[in-house]
This record gives sequence, structure tokens and C-alpha cells, in this order.
Amino acid sequence: MIRIENLSKHYGRLAAVDGVNLEVPNGEIFGFLGPNGAGKTTTMRVMMGILRPTSGRVLLGGYDVEREPEKAKAITGFVPDLPFLYEKLSGREFLNFIGGLHQIPPEPLQKRILELLDLFELSDAKDDLIESYSHGMKQRLALSASLIHRPRILLIDEPMVGMDPRGAKTLKDLFVSLAGGGTTVFLSTHSISVAEEICHRVGIIHRGKLIAVGTMPELYRMAKIKEERLESAFLELTRAPTEPTQERS
Repeated sequence: MIRIENLSKHYGRLAAVDGVNLEVPNGEIFGFLGPNGAGKTTTMRVMMGILRPTSGRVLLGGYDVEREPEKAKAITGFVPDLPFLYEKLSGREFLNFIGGLHQIPPEPLQKRILELLDLFELSDAKDDLIESYSHGMKQRLALSASLIHRPRILLIDEPMVGMDPRGAKTLKDLFVSLAGGGTTVFLSTHSISVAEEICHRVGIIHRGKLIAVGTMPELYRMAKIKEERLESAFLELTRAPTEPTQERS
């Protein structure tokens, strides 16, 4: 489970994240939406301990990210918007390296690596250097690395970037399967259609503030829109005060 309490991150006078409170239970796929610059990536970096919050705290599986970072990260998988890969390693060598960091015993690690390479259709390229991989292949390898230790929580920033339709379908099916097994999936994305298709709830962040959280029907009611589409709700809830409103019911 994820718990965010009064989380803020300031850069001088700029509040990149401003008093965010949120709980995401086990087994939920939670979509995190917002316009460019709204605070999505900053929030996720604070959640993973990459950035230190100005105030507030984040608990992952009950572990405070600042006070117990090793325990929090041991149960969490993370794929940033721009994942770093050691490009002079092969795909298999990279997964071996990540598995070693998680102290997975050799035999189960090799089995897990083969499972993930097969799942993400990287088996044929497992011994090729990562520098030869396409963008989509690198994204799939980063996802494999995030899942190597079977995390209870998965945080992903823009997972569909560079994915072809087949890869995107595999990924959506994977998220649904993981959530069905009790894994919490926190998904930051610009793809409203993906959020609408697979997320149990969605949170909308705007100018650093979490302005709405709910199921699709709940967000439609908050936006007071006639058309039941997440895109319409998102546009209405993030509308500037001077913009014309959509037709309301």
C-alpha cells in the first residue's frame, strides 16, 4: 500500500508539489494524470527517495521512504520516465546485475530472468549489448528490471512511451495481472485512454495540487459533465478559470 501524507516539494518560491495526501491500497491500479509541469514526475521521485521532500512523508508498504529507504525500496519496483541502463552490458547481464543488487539467489534469479525476457519478447536479444536495442526494447528491459524481485508496489512514469501496440497490450495485461495478485500499481501517464481502460481510480494533479481523486464515474460527477469520458473530465477539471466551460448536465 502507498500512503502520501501532506507531501510538498518546493524549489524556492515554486511549489512543484503542494500538500498532496493520498492512499492507494493493495491490488489497485492507480492512474496519476496531469498537464505538463503539474508535478507528476516530481511526486514520483520523492516517492522513491530520489528527491527529499520539503515537508510531509511517503510510506511504501508501511515503510517511511526517508527513515527506512532500503526496506521501502526492497518491496518496490520503479521505472522512471528516462530509465538509466548500462549500455555496455547485454540485456541478460543487466538483469543479472539488478538481481544481484536485490540479493536474489542464483538459481531462482536465472529462472526469473528467462521468464521476464520471454514475457517482454527480448529472448532473442538477451546477449546483445543494450546500446544496440531500440527505444522500445530498452523500455521493456527497464520494466523487466523493475519486476525482477517481484515487488509488492510498482511505480511507473510514462510506461507506454516507445511501445508499439502489441507491447502496449502486453503491458496493460501485465498490470491487470499484477494487481489481481495484490501488487499496487501506480501509473503516471499522459495516455488518458490507458488510464480509462485499466485504472481502478485516477488522481489528477494540477499546479502541484491533487485536485481530484476517484473512480471514473466519480470524476465525471466532480467535473459535472454530460459526456462520460475521462478526457472530458480531465479537461474540465484542469480548465483555466478564463476558459469556456463545457456543456454541463
